[in-house]
Amino acid sequence: MTDPRMSEVRAFLMALQDEICAAFEAVDGEARFDRREEAGAGGLTRPRVLEGGPVLEKAAVNFSHSRGPALPPAATAAHPAAAGRPFEVVSLSLIAHPRNPYAPTTHMNLRYFEVAPAQPGGAPQWWFGGGADLTPYYGFDEDVRHWHATAKAACAPAGDDVYPRLKAACDAYFYLPHRGEPRGIGGTFFEDWTEGGFEASFGLVQRVGRAFLPAYLPLVERHRHDPYGEAQRTWQLIRRGRYVEFNLVQDRGTLYGLQSGRRIESVLASLPPMVAWAYDHRPAPGSPEARLLEHFLKPQPWA
Repeated sequence: MTDPRMSEVRAFLMALQDEICAAFEAVDGEARFDRREEAGAGGLTRPRVLEGGPVLEKAAVNFSHSRGPALPPAATAAHPAAAGRPFEVVSLSLIAHPRNPYAPTTHMNLRYFEVAPAQPGGAPQWWFGGGADLTPYYGFDEDVRHWHATAKAACAPAGDDVYPRLKAACDAYFYLPHRGEPRGIGGTFFEDWTEGGFEASFGLVQRVGRAFLPAYLPLVERHRHDPYGEAQRTWQLIRRGRYVEFNLVQDRGTLYGLQSGRRIESVLASLPPMVAWAYDHRPAPGSPEARLLEHFLKPQPWA
């Protein structure tokens, strides 16, 4: 039987999925999400994918609630005591790839795990994870400062040290060691989070989730009509290649989805619809493209 806490988190994530999908459809104006729902003994999945819009070239906002006899290795690496025990997990994972190269890509993931007690009559083991990050292809100081100021405000009720810790964790996680560069300008990232108990931890998750639209939509609105040409589109596709590399090589969420036997279309829904790799591509010195690499893709105190 599902724990009441699991039901509470599930209800929040499903409502947030609906809210974000409606907001994305409104900002795009034309494209609509493919809405599906699949229920079974293993739980419930609600994949939502939008493609081909004039503003959002692709967006995915996927909810899942799964149960099983044992977590996959990607989820128990930090929780060896949870290995081999029945579990439940709810998650909301989203990605947005705008069409305009001046509008940034974004990602958010929120998840809650419960693992059955090790002994009869014991308490279940639980933890939260998630966060949100931003991947611009062209850097604008006002965009990055707005994104991080919103993230900082969402973390503030949990303590003055929480935003700096979650920002540092985000900078460390969304990093491509084989390239020696960050994926984007960061945001917040937390794993195995139980600080302050369930209510405090869930409060942080709720604030991070509710802060997403106020943090991101103003950036899309600001740049959706910016003029661009073939050179800017080519740069966007090359930088999207870095996004693909991270998701397929580094991301533990992708690995978890593959190990747990999830629907492959949902696991890979985060990948952009178009991407390019150019051999040894280097932007011209002093160009906006070079400034992205030299200024914005350097972890710094944005808020």
